[in-house]
Amino acid sequence: MGNELKTRDMIDEKDKWDLKSMIASEEEFSHLSKQTENLLKQLCKMKGHILDNEETLATYLKISEQYDRMISKLYVYAQMNCDTNTKDVKKQEMKLKAVKLYETGIDQLSFVVPEILKSDYQRIEMLLKKANLEKYQFYFEKLFRNQSHTLSEQEEQVISQASIAFGVGNDVFYNLENADAKFGSILDENNQEVELTSSNYLRFMQSSNRRVRKDCFQKFYQFFEGHKNTLAASLKGTIKENFFFSNVRHFHNPLQMHLFADKIDGRVYDELIEKVHHYLPSLHDYLSIRKKMLQIDELHMYDLYCDVVKPKETKISFDAGKKMVKEALRPLGEQYLKDLELAFTQRWIDKYPNVGKKSGGYKWGCYDSFPYILLNYDETIDSVSTLAHELGHAMHSYYSNLHQDYVYHDYPIFLAEIASTVNEVLLDDYLYQRAKSKEEKILYLSHFLDKVRTTIYRQTMFAEFEKLMHDKEADGVPLTEDAFSNTYYQLNQMYYGKDVVSDEEIRYEWSRIPHFYTSFYVYQYATGLVSALSLASDIIHNVPLAKEKYLEFLSSGASDYPLEILKKAGVDITGEDAYRKAFEMFEQKLNELKQLVESR
Repeated sequence: MGNELKTRDMIDEKDKWDLKSMIASEEEFSHLSKQTENLLKQLCKMKGHILDNEETLATYLKISEQYDRMISKLYVYAQMNCDTNTKDVKKQEMKLKAVKLYETGIDQLSFVVPEILKSDYQRIEMLLKKANLEKYQFYFEKLFRNQSHTLSEQEEQVISQASIAFGVGNDVFYNLENADAKFGSILDENNQEVELTSSNYLRFMQSSNRRVRKDCFQKFYQFFEGHKNTLAASLKGTIKENFFFSNVRHFHNPLQMHLFADKIDGRVYDELIEKVHHYLPSLHDYLSIRKKMLQIDELHMYDLYCDVVKPKETKISFDAGKKMVKEALRPLGEQYLKDLELAFTQRWIDKYPNVGKKSGGYKWGCYDSFPYILLNYDETIDSVSTLAHELGHAMHSYYSNLHQDYVYHDYPIFLAEIASTVNEVLLDDYLYQRAKSKEEKILYLSHFLDKVRTTIYRQTMFAEFEKLMHDKEADGVPLTEDAFSNTYYQLNQMYYGKDVVSDEEIRYEWSRIPHFYTSFYVYQYATGLVSALSLASDIIHNVPLAKEKYLEFLSSGASDYPLEILKKAGVDITGEDAYRKAFEMFEQKLNELKQLVESR
């Protein structure tokens, strides 16, 4: 591909995803929208009668599934269609129609859960048995766990309206960072003045030119320091919202509220932090090696994202990247590779950037569509890694959709990053084993170690920061900018250790982390990678039945609570073994890196 960004119509059809297999035209979109509205009306007419008898319950479940599948298809299609060209007005209008229909459904169906939970679980079991619908038993079991945390219909309507009014803190953050932020300009590697943005920040932080990295870091954080009080007030509002909802829903605290749906005890959260604290010396050891490899007297926060050796500047075509990924995933077996090929033959993937296309990459879809992948493939090894990552998500969805009924197809967030990360780890191992030079081996080892640093260590630091700030609110400590910044700075010093200079600017990093507005979410990145490393370790070392258990994991959807699904795959995140395997792999790679560095 040339350097000039192409318009959408210039991209070859075979390189775009096939959304027409989902919804073929605007006419079909309009037709499905009307059908969805009719289904919503039918559901609303059932108010007060869902549990009259086994027939009304069966009717409700049937229509509800039809409605859910249809609104999901409309919503996902409209969003994805718009993402291919965000400048297209017609696509924007279609997206807004789908969002409006989705929000209308949430509002009008707010009566359903309170009505069901006014009954008792034993009656539901009886009705399900009479209607031969025992497959819904686990669904209702999970629903009835919420009984003591669900309010009356009128109160739930108030909560629903309050939820719409809340979320202002996140809106303030989003608009400030994405719409109003002006970071100024810096001189790039060629001493050319360039505007610094959220989009190019990481690229400059990865620069081999230390002056560029430092200038980028300092200029970027000047903006957040200048808005620290606004962003502190914004995040404080989100924390107070959490306490409001946890109080009115009768949870002990916001942490319990956010972990409740997946039946995860707060001890899992605390143990993650404790285990990572225990293994901090391994991180500090790696950072001292990084300082040595970079040949610098002091390792600053702006020295953590650049490569320790210069990578080869080779372009990897999409077909070559695809071949690398398939070879790397060969340990998962022939059936997995055969199914993986569907992603390419059925056009699940939108490969290349074009004018107006959403940046980054993701996997999305619904039960009645392919698990689509959006990429902006740029012929780098990072793009190959992104392809492997998103294919992991896609195969997780493909197998779950294939083996589970609709009611259990959508795996929970707690499990969502495991399959994608297993693929990344297998790719890293494949590249390392086939590296032709010592420098290449050092590069791949450092990439793996940095993945653990940023995903397990750093995300756990984020998780600990969230918990500490919520604890301060519970204890009546004023959530001032100083409280946020000082707490974060102290954590940064502890996590990164004495061989890293915790620059003053880093005390404001909390103010630029969007996930803090989706509270108690980031810990799942860390537990996800711990689980993925444990699974990948068993697969790489040919542990008996490891591959079979992993494929069963991919097929499980939401058919059980996430911790139970993991245990069936051989991972107990509540015990020592998963953490031991994960950090043993980290320490093994670290020792290999040390030996290579010492023999240079």
